[in-house]
Amino acid sequence: MTLIIVAILIFGYILIATSHITNVNKAAVSIFMCTVGWVLYISYGTDFVMSQHPDEYGAFLAGAQHSSSNVKMFIADNIYIKYVGKAAEIMLFFLATMTIVGILLNNGCFDFLREIMLTRKSRKLLWIMSSVTFLLSANLDNFTTTSMMLVIMHTLVASRRQRILYGCAVVIAANCGGALTVIGDPTGLFLWTNEAVTATNFSMSLMVPCLIAWLIPTYMIGRALPETVASESFTLPYRGDDTNLNRSQRIVLLFVGIGGLWFIPTFHSITKLSPFLGALCVLAVLWVVNEIFNRKLMNADQMIQKRFPRALQYGVVQMMLFVVGIMLALGVVRETGALNYVTDWIDNNVHNVWVLGIFTGLLSSVLDNFASAMSMFSLYPVADAAATATLANADYMQNFVQNGLFWKIIAFTAGVGGNIIVFGSMSGMALIKVERLHIFWYIKNVGFYALIGLAAGLAAMAVISIYL
Repeated sequence: MTLIIVAILIFGYILIATSHITNVNKAAVSIFMCTVGWVLYISYGTDFVMSQHPDEYGAFLAGAQHSSSNVKMFIADNIYIKYVGKAAEIMLFFLATMTIVGILLNNGCFDFLREIMLTRKSRKLLWIMSSVTFLLSANLDNFTTTSMMLVIMHTLVASRRQRILYGCAVVIAANCGGALTVIGDPTGLFLWTNEAVTATNFSMSLMVPCLIAWLIPTYMIGRALPETVASESFTLPYRGDDTNLNRSQRIVLLFVGIGGLWFIPTFHSITKLSPFLGALCVLAVLWVVNEIFNRKLMNADQMIQKRFPRALQYGVVQMMLFVVGIMLALGVVRETGALNYVTDWIDNNVHNVWVLGIFTGLLSSVLDNFASAMSMFSLYPVADAAATATLANADYMQNFVQNGLFWKIIAFTAGVGGNIIVFGSMSGMALIKVERLHIFWYIKNVGFYALIGLAAGLAAMAVISIYL
């Protein structure tokens, strides 16, 4: 049964990697994997529980008679619920941030982005658009940022060829910016909620590598652009009666929404509560401010009927379901004990976190950056620094303590590796759908530059780890 569950995971990964060919939804595949995996696991629950959790099961029985029903109750209450809780933390966090973005969009808080991008100089527009994307994706999730910037790009650039180049730069900036912080990408959020990294240390360690991985391919894309951009005539979007906010009120809402997200690491550090609770707190405050500013509106319910927020919501919901499915699928594989054999093989034959990082970067280019990262994270728990100091291989095991090198290398290579082949990330898939981008064109014209950026960023991380 362990082999069957592992085979389901591998087959699901193949479907995810080929989703751009088969048009099978990634979220549907991940949900199917986790559902079938856990059903098969609980069907053979006695064997798995007695091999992996004999002591915990004995304590659960507390003298009661062993039975199939008791095994299922133990799995549901003590094994399965752990993975559901971790996945729910990430899902609730992104649900809160998605709602925050929806409120800001409906009130026109991002309209000024179009204003600062008004230029006929193609390279200037490229760097402004790319810089804004990089900064926003470090605070919002990279998929939401990409979707929003692609819509803005369509209002500014008329030529499809130029839009493709700008879109590639947006995807690269979003993935690099998302890898920079613990709230910019599901991978970093998972590490943060599992106490594998702290927010400040994570961002400071990845700042230089992420900047390098972003700047190099963006510069090379800029060389392929003409001197002037084929621009659309600029007009502010018509809102009808869905908002009556002036510029200062929109700035206040933007400050509460984006500024509140910056406060979440501090909230978590002080309270030790899950970050999603901090995101919900920010959402609550933003909601109150929004209601105060829009108190004169008679038809406030119309604010949820705009096309863009609805499309954005649909995409983010798919992303959340994909994340939940991958986490639960890898959770059931871990509970079979199969990953222990992989970990032992890596420790005995590879024994190098840099090799694991390079492998993860290449894997994420063809699979998916989150699935690739989670596959590696599932192999190792967060080690205790004091306990590992007494081990014979203490230097190697220090890579797996809190803020250890392993977590940062995998997060960086997985996040940036999705840029090598565009379908390696949810952001890249959004670009494919919006611009009908051909994969081989991307590989030929952009993918190699993204690979150089990844290699240069990884080399910078190696130098920093040696001297700092």
